[in-house]
Amino acid sequence: MNILLTGSTGFLGRSLVRQLNLQKGVSLAVALRSQGAPTELVAHVVGEISTDTDWASAVAGQQVVIHAAARAHIMKDEVADPLAEYRRVNVEGTLSLARQAATAGAKRFIFISSIKVNGESTALGKPFRVSDIPAPEDPYGLSKLEAEQGLLQLADETSMEVVIIRPPLVYGPGVKGNFASMIKLVENGLPLPLGAIHNKRSLVGIDNLVDLIIHCIDHPAAANRVLLAGDGDDLSTTELLRAVGRAMGKSARLIPVPAAMLQLGAGLLGRKAMAQRLLGSLQVDISQTCELLDWKPPYTVEEGLRRCFLPLD
Repeated sequence: MNILLTGSTGFLGRSLVRQLNLQKGVSLAVALRSQGAPTELVAHVVGEISTDTDWASAVAGQQVVIHAAARAHIMKDEVADPLAEYRRVNVEGTLSLARQAATAGAKRFIFISSIKVNGESTALGKPFRVSDIPAPEDPYGLSKLEAEQGLLQLADETSMEVVIIRPPLVYGPGVKGNFASMIKLVENGLPLPLGAIHNKRSLVGIDNLVDLIIHCIDHPAAANRVLLAGDGDDLSTTELLRAVGRAMGKSARLIPVPAAMLQLGAGLLGRKAMAQRLLGSLQVDISQTCELLDWKPPYTVEEGLRRCFLPLD
């Protein structure tokens, strides 16, 4: 099977390349922004992703396209019009690629979306489900939703199947951003006032997400579906910090400060968004994904966290 992967140099893309290269009968090609990224694979340099990107040589002969490239979520976006920029790459660029892939005869298009399409938070014990009405709260989430809508319309108009996967926070070896910052805090042994947080958050380990994506390459039930991803086990912030400590062989130093007090302090300091990520809940129900595809995450959260500290290839 001929597969084209975008975003191959990113956090998810690198893991996909490693695992796809191990799959029997898979011929993998990658689309790159420039010549500078070293690869031993068949590579097509397509430049920046936008409406005008020429994908003709990249999609020629490909049966499946896995689109993992995107303008990623940026906490403090400094461009004048963030929504326009997200739309240029994540909506217009995605749909241009998908149209050209359909024209070239691709059978399936797998789009890596985001749980931010559903929203930013859930009530405790009431996880996001695929049947929920989307409620994105920022330009990134809105751009992913608009791309999803365009792809599903394209699937109705062509013979190309579309698979949409919405992951929550992805972690694994080499992870960056907020998760990396949390690991650093535990590693440094700093006392943290997060020992009495009773929220619940869903995560997905990179290896579980990659396994799901590979499962979707040819599974008949994945066609034209939106699938929620996750590890299938939700943790509170307190539980997560303790699990990270165990994974690295350290004891997380957690002080039991009431969540309401932390929320108040964060509000006074203008850090409500940070408090929401630490104190609020975001749960994802992956039961429909598991039932449809006869799939279950191959790694537990504990196993996934231990893998964060394995040497990178």
